[in-house]
Amino acid sequence: MYFIFSFILAHGGPHLANPPTVIVMVGLPARGKTYISRKLTRYLNWIGIPTKVFNVGEYRREAVKHYIVCLNYIINHFVSSPGSVFDATNTTRERRDMILEFGAENGFKIFFIESVCDDPNVIACNILEVKVSCPDYQDCNKTDAMEDFKKRIECYRMNYQPLDPDQYDKNFSFIKVIDVGRRFLVNRIQDHIQSRIVYYLMNIHVQPRSIYLCRHGESQHNLQGRLGGDSGLSTRGRKFTEALAKFVEEQNLNDLKVWTSQMRRSIQTAEALNVPYEQWKALNEIDAGLCEEMTYEEVRERFPEEFALRDQDKYYYRYPSGESYQDLVQRVEPVIMELERQENVLVICHQAVMRCLLAYFLDKSADEMPYLKCPLHTVLKLTPVAYGCKVESISLNVDAVNTHRDRPEVSTNIYTTHKHFFTVSVSDLLFCLLSLGGEERPEHFDQEKQRDPSHQP
Repeated sequence: MYFIFSFILAHGGPHLANPPTVIVMVGLPARGKTYISRKLTRYLNWIGIPTKVFNVGEYRREAVKHYIVCLNYIINHFVSSPGSVFDATNTTRERRDMILEFGAENGFKIFFIESVCDDPNVIACNILEVKVSCPDYQDCNKTDAMEDFKKRIECYRMNYQPLDPDQYDKNFSFIKVIDVGRRFLVNRIQDHIQSRIVYYLMNIHVQPRSIYLCRHGESQHNLQGRLGGDSGLSTRGRKFTEALAKFVEEQNLNDLKVWTSQMRRSIQTAEALNVPYEQWKALNEIDAGLCEEMTYEEVRERFPEEFALRDQDKYYYRYPSGESYQDLVQRVEPVIMELERQENVLVICHQAVMRCLLAYFLDKSADEMPYLKCPLHTVLKLTPVAYGCKVESISLNVDAVNTHRDRPEVSTNIYTTHKHFFTVSVSDLLFCLLSLGGEERPEHFDQEKQRDPSHQP
């Protein structure tokens, strides 16, 4: 099962707008629970709710004999970060009732996510792509590993009790994700956080696709080292549009959608492709406010304190009358949701916006986000894989000015020097999680193994 402890944070420390929400994953093996858990955790981190996954299976594989080691690690994590995910297996009402009791005793809201899938092709794909490559099967061939894991699933199925929306579980909050998003059943959503989780889960899919990210061609303001503005393309920028058009044609994607910002340099880049494109205001470059169209040197001279503050914490710093990266994340969230719904998309945007999008797909922290390298005249091809995203950087061999500014050597983050403490009853936590056990195999599964002389531990 998975526990996700979620908080809403402000700069000075944790401020709880609602009681913490515990998200519990439910479902048989090879139903995409880990995929959903990690993807959801990545999203929560990106929108500013620190969350971490603790996978009990990994502790077991590292020969940790007692759950107390895992639990102590989780408790220690609570001291420095408000979010944790505890990953083990959950298949019975008895265990779910224990979780509900644990939540009631600690003032947590409980939200279940059940992944239900009976499509044999999807299950086989999940087993081949993820399970047979796990450490449990490192010495097995794929055929033997597949058969072994199918037996494990059948043993879990004997005890599995799905969520019952009509009787036993009708008063609980949950969402059933059926056949990888073909249908959903949502029951008794309690608050804003749960509604955001439901909305997110209803937008993601697992179909093969690629997302192409690039910046507009080099602009006149880029050549002059000026922030923002709405200048047109330079000569090299126009040359890049020709190279980009050739690149798009070579991809041979008839269903490719093209999105741009509403800024002139982005639109000019898209127009050269001779394909339909959609303009998004949300993709406009970060608003530098009073610093728009200035060079960094001019900002340093006119606003020395602002310049220093931005170097201290680039993510949270907001330009006077402008935006911060934190503001930008909120602005581009609808773009992320729509990208999750789509198949092949080319997004022509701007440096700060591209950093926000990359940080989401690559699971980069808020501290890393403002310093991700997004060079001009380079296309990044993102291909979602099992638990992450594969990145291919493709230079179109057109020279351009370097607009990247490295992180200052000496930087004190004024917003992260505070330590955040979260207090929980250790005895209650230990009792609950120890009672839950972990990712043990069903008893009759081990008995079957003992009766099978060909089984090698």
